[in-house]
Amino acid sequence: QVQLVESGGGLVQAGGSLRLSCAASGRTFSSYGMGWFRQAPGKEREFVAAINWSGTSTYYADSVKGRFAISRDNAKNTVYLQMNSLKPEDTAVYYCAASRTRYPSEYDYWGQGTQVTVSS
Repeated sequence: QVQLVESGGGLVQAGGSLRLSCAASGRTFSSYGMGWFRQAPGKEREFVAAINWSGTSTYYADSVKGRFAISRDNAKNTVYLQMNSLKPEDTAVYYCAASRTRYPSEYDYWGQGTQVTVSS
């Protein structure tokens, strides 16, 4: 079982930056693919970014490409989402997820989410 705890959300003005962190329990973190998802009010949860087990491959939704960056530190059991040039439409609850495959596909574990609010 893997437990994921997100942090770093908050209120920021449009154009600003935030860095989300996701701390994972367990000794198998380094073998998991990881992802970030978000869900805005009244909308379905959507994919934001993902990273493979070693950090050598990253994937992004078109809506965040060039503004967001996913990274991981396997020594700290943590994955990050650096969010720059934030827009009001980035407002959502952001969720961290872990996939038991090294290259993330389906996700097996989810965090509780952290709120990101971008004001115009």
